[in-house]
Amino acid sequence: MVLVTGGTGLVGAHLLIHLLEKGENVRALYRNLDNTHKTKALFSLYKKEALYDSIQWIQGDILDIPTLENAFQGIEQVYHCAAMISFDPKEEDLVRKINIEGTANIVNFCLSKNVKKLCHVSSIAALGDLPEHESIITEETEWNPEKPHSDYAISKYGAEMEIWRGLQEGLEVVVVNPGVIIGPGFWNQGSGELFTKVKNGLAFYTKGLTGFVAISDVVSIMHQLMKSPIHGERFTLISQNIIFQDFLYSIADALKVKRPKYHATPLMMNILSKLDWVASNVFGQKRQLSKASARSSYTTDLYSNEKIKNALNITFIDVHNYIKEITNL
Repeated sequence: MVLVTGGTGLVGAHLLIHLLEKGENVRALYRNLDNTHKTKALFSLYKKEALYDSIQWIQGDILDIPTLENAFQGIEQVYHCAAMISFDPKEEDLVRKINIEGTANIVNFCLSKNVKKLCHVSSIAALGDLPEHESIITEETEWNPEKPHSDYAISKYGAEMEIWRGLQEGLEVVVVNPGVIIGPGFWNQGSGELFTKVKNGLAFYTKGLTGFVAISDVVSIMHQLMKSPIHGERFTLISQNIIFQDFLYSIADALKVKRPKYHATPLMMNILSKLDWVASNVFGQKRQLSKASARSSYTTDLYSNEKIKNALNITFIDVHNYIKEITNL
């Protein structure tokens, strides 16, 4: 049997559909029963309602050892998708606790229960920092602790350290580092918020550059890696490196709404970040634009996907076409 953590999130929910379509016996963790409704709605969106009842749901938390004891009974493979994504400095401790300590717990149970293989969902945020003489980030680019990183990036890097510890202790592992993941059904979180904001009339764009990937590619690659003899490796999962302006334009065109009109310069983003800090500290509002988020909006990072393409001989879905596809679901 296969265990999926984070089965009520974008990656985990899509992974559940994919695994069930491939005939896998699946157990999934949930913390709050209400969260499973989002996963059920996704199955309905894809007209896969009949598959949903095949999931063996079990209430648990990656920080709660007793519930993990129940979840790991009879498990042979684990897909660790659970994580907290936040760029709010006030949530730094919680982000690190969930992403690092939670991953350590998963690794420890995999070792103690003799799990055959673990697939960990990391992020391109956990990849390295380019030295001046290089231009493309790969799986081999070294992490530089002296460079600025978001709390989220640090937490995902720390989580990977736990995965490599598991490898050293005899656990077969693979790590995937997706870029910005695009997929339907979760329009109020992650990349889905960008679709919602554009639909509601987002006026500004930035000219930062990063890697994007379709969720269907992510879950398919994860399953292929788990079925393969490959282990002890990490793989960057991106389809294309895209300028944020072009990405937002593609969303607007697919939704048939106005494109964002104004260029938010780095200076403007930094000013907005400071105003956001004031609103958070004076009025107690949740941070919407942290310093790290502002910086990432105009950072231009190029990522290579050659390693995974060569390992599995795959062709990635074009992100711009995928945007059109999911807006019509």
